[in-house]
Amino acid sequence: MLVAVDWQHNGWSLESSLEELARLAETAGIDVVDSVTQHLAHPNRTQYVGSGKLQEMVALAESVPFDLVLVNDELSPGQLRNMEEALQKKVIDRTALILDIFAARAQTHEGRLQVELAQLEYRLPRLTRMWSHLSRQAVGGVGLRGPGETQLEVDRREARRRISWIKDQLEEVHRHRQLYRDRRTRAGMPVVGLVGYTNAGKSTLLNALSGADVLVEDKLFATLDPTTRRISLPTGREVLLTDTVGFIQNLPTFLVAAFRATLEEIREASALIHVLDVTHPMVAEQAATVQDVLEELGADDVPTIAVLNKIDRLDGRAIPSELATQLASSKAIIPISAHTGAGLDELLISVADVLSGGKRFVDVSLLVPFGDARMLDLFHRVGQVEGQNYSELGTEITGRLPERLLPQFRQYLRENM
Repeated sequence: MLVAVDWQHNGWSLESSLEELARLAETAGIDVVDSVTQHLAHPNRTQYVGSGKLQEMVALAESVPFDLVLVNDELSPGQLRNMEEALQKKVIDRTALILDIFAARAQTHEGRLQVELAQLEYRLPRLTRMWSHLSRQAVGGVGLRGPGETQLEVDRREARRRISWIKDQLEEVHRHRQLYRDRRTRAGMPVVGLVGYTNAGKSTLLNALSGADVLVEDKLFATLDPTTRRISLPTGREVLLTDTVGFIQNLPTFLVAAFRATLEEIREASALIHVLDVTHPMVAEQAATVQDVLEELGADDVPTIAVLNKIDRLDGRAIPSELATQLASSKAIIPISAHTGAGLDELLISVADVLSGGKRFVDVSLLVPFGDARMLDLFHRVGQVEGQNYSELGTEITGRLPERLLPQFRQYLRENM
């Protein structure tokens, strides 16, 4: 049974918000039998819906068979407890449902740690003596616990200990990722991040551009663990393309925090490709949600290309006019179909243009001795080769290089020889 209060959903209609909740339920393997809605200025502080509506749900349970209630907002511990006592049913809020999906989707050790951290931080204020998810064995020996300590206090201490341990593990992951990023920076290998609302087609696009075989499903959060592939641009330059977890409206803050190490790949990217499902009726609102999350991550100033995906399924429908306003800060807006391949060549040209824009690249003419093949290989990987000849002294090459790498090539500049 879906339950929603119509109060505020960041521009989303109640119908669209409930439809997304139903998609989340489907992704989690839950069958939806009915829905209950109520218009209020704000959710009831003690039981989410009003007393009369709650009694309607109690009566409804006698005629409509359901054993689970999914609430469209995050509930306080008191709201959760009061609804369960009144309905005598298991109640799960939207945040818990998303966390459950994340737990089912996480495949890597890092991903599972991130999900567990988010779950623990969500559950800690909601702990009751009925909670049996954690070990109930006391830490230490006789005399180390205070008199009259309850099992609830033991659970809370165990949860905090586990949270502290996971944060230490993820900090180590963060350090490793930073080392990899530093190495890529020194090698001049730019990273292009795929971002977008969940189920917009990011994984399909990654597969189309790189020939990868990343899982693609018509479900929310089909991709959770990040995937990176190397691709070549029309200029011959190679870049790393990274697929990231999809965003969703009202994404819990602690969930974003738990995935900090992963999502930092977005903030550190040289450019972003914002993938949008142009066929979705709420595509403008989805675009706004993605912009909000990027701002929260501190990545709203990364050069971004907006990609209007699934144009092969528009069936003559016009692209919403309000979408252009949401994407006004994009470097380019390109219609594509990741499924058919339409527009992908234009997308790659646009990526190359964004990466070489402004003062990032400088014109150079170099003479690289034959013994320095490593530097020649670096030029081909990170620069734009316009001409190449061979002489008795080495390889003569002209083209453009990232300005930040010029010091590494200064000794090979023709005017310095």
